[in-house]
Amino acid sequence: MNTHFDIVEACIRGDRKAQFELYKLYSKAMYNISLRMLGSVENAEDALQNAFVDVYAKIDTFRFESSIGAWIKRIVINQCINMLKKRKIEFSELNENLSHVEDTPSVSDEVLNVAVIQKAIMGLPEGYRVVFSLYAMEGYDHEEIGEILGVSEATSKSQYSRAKAKLRETLQSPRHVLVN
Repeated sequence: MNTHFDIVEACIRGDRKAQFELYKLYSKAMYNISLRMLGSVENAEDALQNAFVDVYAKIDTFRFESSIGAWIKRIVINQCINMLKKRKIEFSELNENLSHVEDTPSVSDEVLNVAVIQKAIMGLPEGYRVVFSLYAMEGYDHEEIGEILGVSEATSKSQYSRAKAKLRETLQSPRHVLVN
């Protein structure tokens, strides 16, 4: 049982070892997605657990039209979005005359390590963080994000621009000078 196809087929048959193997293959990456979207370890763990319950319950609907990883990722993202909707995220609508933040980075030549950047992302307001994660890290476009979150494409673009501006401001702050 060394291919993903074999693992999925065994999971469909209810093989617990195959289910555990599938979990081992994808849980870390899916946890990271959950953590970026939800912003807390507890919520990310809950989302991951609920997502894998859904994966095992729905595995017989997987049709091998995409990779199993992409299919699981979609379930995880949906789980995160459902959790966020339960918390009733407030998205502010874009003022059509709002000037957009430049896309060019202006962070100084300091070397920023991954932990500092992750901490800055986690410090974003929830709506900003969700849109930023879906767009910049998961590769969704603004139209897809709007559909997923039930907001306009303009709102997605606005939240993303504001998230970038907030990240830029946070990372340029003297508090983020690194000690090696």
